[in-house]
Amino acid sequence: MTLFDIDVAAWKASGGEWTAREIAQQPHVWNLAMRALDADAGATVLALRRLLARPELRIILTGAGSSAFIGECLAPALMRRSGRRVDAVPTTDLVSGPQRCFQREVPTLLVSFARSGSSPESVAALALAEQFVDECHHLVLTCNEASALCAWGRTHANALVFVLPPESHDRGFAMTSSFTTLLLSAAALFGVVDAGAATAARLEVAASELSRRALPLVQALVAQRFERVIYLGSNETKGLAREGALKLLELTDGAVVASFDSPLGFRHGPKTIVNAKTLVVLFVSNDPYTRQYDLDLLRELRADGRAGRVLAIAGRSAGLGGDGGDLVLASLDDASDIECALAFAPFFQLFALFQSVALGLTPDNPSVSGTVSRIVRGVTIYAYPS
Repeated sequence: MTLFDIDVAAWKASGGEWTAREIAQQPHVWNLAMRALDADAGATVLALRRLLARPELRIILTGAGSSAFIGECLAPALMRRSGRRVDAVPTTDLVSGPQRCFQREVPTLLVSFARSGSSPESVAALALAEQFVDECHHLVLTCNEASALCAWGRTHANALVFVLPPESHDRGFAMTSSFTTLLLSAAALFGVVDAGAATAARLEVAASELSRRALPLVQALVAQRFERVIYLGSNETKGLAREGALKLLELTDGAVVASFDSPLGFRHGPKTIVNAKTLVVLFVSNDPYTRQYDLDLLRELRADGRAGRVLAIAGRSAGLGGDGGDLVLASLDDASDIECALAFAPFFQLFALFQSVALGLTPDNPSVSGTVSRIVRGVTIYAYPS
């Protein structure tokens, strides 16, 4: 058996078997999640619909690390879909400054994303929401049935819990299939994408296309030994760009400098990081209005000639220019940007995986010093004065 044209035994020897498996399994796990959602849909979706019928309801999307970036991807699409206030606020901000994040008199739905559900901030954020909001409702989405977050949700009448299939509970250090499956499940629950097998099948086609075409590209990029990598994206793909940068930092143990921004924001200072050893990856929006700004910066970066490589990843080829070396997934020609975000994610996951191996690291546990871990440790939670 091979994963990305490499024998599983070789992945095991390099310490990257689980990460490689979890990147490869994503289309399968997306399908499982849509089936689980279909089986669970009755109570959860109806309860959400009742809440969303209230125009005064505020939605906060939260999590820590990659789980926070799920909210950053989903928030623009959900705001556009629902027409209401939606904020993506990490648990790390909610816990350190609850009085700056919550509004007591505003009815709030706190949506918590978690792979393990065991991060210290996860349950603390739920308790603080109860303390700081007079009317608070909760939706917990987790990959771990046995998590503290799940247990809390099931003992509170004002909470809904959706547990993803166990296959989504990544064993590797970095979230890969956990990230995309949590994002897809939430998008389907809130009606941002159509729930069901058709969406999973559509994304599977795009993921298959990406895997087939991205593998030689990723290997060529790794061979170029870039020292800096910048991911850029607008709206739904800005959170994706942030996740792409984090994946590279995690799996290379910080050996490759990685950053993110929006295409419009990049000009305001961060662009100074670009040099001949820099790879710039721009996720191009399918939204006609937003796309204009993405393409403007793409043309500008290529005209500057400073970057070692400027790569566009898109669902449409129109306006990209360049030498035809971009990654265009034709199956996403009419996809929404949240669907594009899901299908684009395996690219940066693969790049980080192969970069990790090239540096002699073990992707399933890349931290040589042990200063970071799969589940965050060492956080003290302090009681907020009543």
